[in-house]
Amino acid sequence: MNYKRLIISLLIPQLAGIIGSIFTVSSIREWYSLLEKPSFNPPNWIFGPAWTILYLLMGISIYLVWQRVKENKNNKKVMFIFWIHLFLNTIWSIIFFGFQNVGLAFINIVVIWFFIVLLMILFWKIDRRATYLLIPYLLWVSFASILNLSILLLN
Repeated sequence: MNYKRLIISLLIPQLAGIIGSIFTVSSIREWYSLLEKPSFNPPNWIFGPAWTILYLLMGISIYLVWQRVKENKNNKKVMFIFWIHLFLNTIWSIIFFGFQNVGLAFINIVVIWFFIVLLMILFWKIDRRATYLLIPYLLWVSFASILNLSILLLN
C-alpha cells in the first residue's frame, strides 16, 4: 500500500468538494432558497454528507487505478481524464451557485455524467473495484442532473 498516493487520492476530491461548497454555502440563503424547486428536491442538509461520501469513493477509486499506473502507460491517460472530470465537478458549483447560471450548470453536469460513464468503462479494464466504487456517484449525478434540469425549467 502506498500511503502517500492514498492520502493524495483521498484529499484532492475532498478539496474539490470544499472549493465547491464555498460557492454553495454563500448562495443557499440569498439565491437558491428563492428558486422554485421540484417536489423531489431533497433537504439542503443531505448534500454535504452525500458529497463527502461520494468524494471518498472517488478517492478510493482513483487510488486503485493509480496503483496500477506502472502496468500500463494508458493508465496515466485515464488518470488525467479523472482529474479533468474532477475539475468539471468542482466548477459545477461555481457555475450553478456562484454565477447562478442554471442552464450552463445543466450542460456542465451532463458532461460530468458522460465523463463518469467513460471513467467507469476505462476503470473496468484496470480494476473493476474502481468502477464499482463509482456507481453511487453515477446514480447521484443522474439524480442531480434531473434536479438541475427541473430547476432550470421551473425558473
